[in-house]
Amino acid sequence: MTPRRSADPAVSERIRARRLLRGWSIRHAASRAGISHATWSRIERGLQAADNRFTLAAIAGALQCAPADLAGTEVPAPDRATAAARASVLGLRRALIDIDLSEPPAGPAPPIAELARSVALADALHQACDYAGAARLLPDLLRDLHTETAGPDHSEALRLLCDATSIASSVLRNLGHPADAWLGAERCRDAADASGDPVLRGHAAYALARAATACGSYQRGQTLAERAVDDLGRHLGRPGGPEVLGFLHLVAALASQCRRRLDDSRDWLTEAAGLARRTGETNTMSMFFGPTNVNIWRMSIEVDHGDPAQVVQIARHTDPAIPVGVRQVFYYADTARALALLGGRDREAIRFLLTAERIAPQHVRTSAELAETVLVLLDRSRRQAGGTALRGLYERMRTS
Repeated sequence: MTPRRSADPAVSERIRARRLLRGWSIRHAASRAGISHATWSRIERGLQAADNRFTLAAIAGALQCAPADLAGTEVPAPDRATAAARASVLGLRRALIDIDLSEPPAGPAPPIAELARSVALADALHQACDYAGAARLLPDLLRDLHTETAGPDHSEALRLLCDATSIASSVLRNLGHPADAWLGAERCRDAADASGDPVLRGHAAYALARAATACGSYQRGQTLAERAVDDLGRHLGRPGGPEVLGFLHLVAALASQCRRRLDDSRDWLTEAAGLARRTGETNTMSMFFGPTNVNIWRMSIEVDHGDPAQVVQIARHTDPAIPVGVRQVFYYADTARALALLGGRDREAIRFLLTAERIAPQHVRTSAELAETVLVLLDRSRRQAGGTALRGLYERMRTS
């Protein structure tokens, strides 16, 4: 007897997503296709393959799309900005490989003042979550800074290179390329080590710990953060020291949460909050360490394996008007995720998701976590209030 072909999970997911975008129940969709709702349910759950071309055509007809849309042989046109951001990853990766400080740079570079302005622009684009804009600017900028490290403004070039590689690492991480983010963080460490500045070394350690955690190397991220906390603790009198130390506490809290050590994570957050009370709201090194940012990090940590009700409570008492889109988007996105987990507050969750998208469309439309939340809400919404806006958001995420 010939075994039944196994179902393609991608096809099953496309069928489910298309049905949810229409706001239809399985029974209604199946009746439109002329098949039993039990068969449709098995196909969506991956228990039965939709490999019969007549069955696939019937399902596609019911969902008002082409069979190729379900089979995945055609790819919809992506959002231009998001596609540009993803396309720029290769150029940014090559630049990071090229700027090895152990290799002599070649060619002239623009004046250091012009390079400083370009770093400030890249930082502004990153903070606004314009990853495409930042990624277009960074490759040439990184190479120019590498060249300038061999010139008369050596020390300033190293500081700017540390900033630029940190921005590159964050852009790559937020676009879903954690291994490339690790490369960017390593280049940041190289520049910081060459500068001899303990605060820059702490900043580079933060970038490394953040990238390691994004790669799933949670213990490595924890170790990097803890070592850097010890090292920087001896230099807190230097400008930026307390703020960078605070962020090292935050990334240690994140790594602890990922290791399912929530009590340890909360202890690190308490330490960070204590530092934030002493520093107040700051914009040192464009990190914006302070009580507001600590609360936003606490929300991100609690929403995964923590207490979603506490996330909503923190959100209620936190003013998200911190002038950084890349932090604001987490406030709205994590509140939406918490509301979705709590249930019964889907309209609020949708409103927060749409606000997050308005602030940072490239960030939201490339987030796997938010795509999962949207699917959960779609499954519950069908034709309820907010369903149309939610389906529009998922369609934008699907084509990005």
